[in-house]
Amino acid sequence: MDAKDFENLVADAVESLPEEFKRKLENIDIVIEEEPTLDQVRLARVPKSVFLMGLYQGVPFSKRTHFYGNVLPDKITIFRNNIERACRTDEEIKETVRRTVIHEFAHYFGISDEHMKRSGTY
Repeated sequence: MDAKDFENLVADAVESLPEEFKRKLENIDIVIEEEPTLDQVRLARVPKSVFLMGLYQGVPFSKRTHFYGNVLPDKITIFRNNIERACRTDEEIKETVRRTVIHEFAHYFGISDEHMKRSGTY
């Protein structure tokens, strides 16, 4: 899949978020990178055998207080090559992008991996 098509999938996934969530998005950037850096892999605490598909970095919305301000935007990074390696078809890529974007936005809203695993949404 070419880079523009992949970018469109990410944009479509963000656009598909419910309005009630999109209204609460502030001070956040979404970027697409080819590969995670070693620092990003360490930060995500994933085993080397696992493809890191996305990463949220920032102060979760649920943890922001009245002191929150004058900070760089939070960042959601989607890792194109890892998603494409894990998928066989364009349809699988589309679904994996959608799930990854939703997963990282869950972190933006303060939902942990543990909570997502317990609730079956991981």
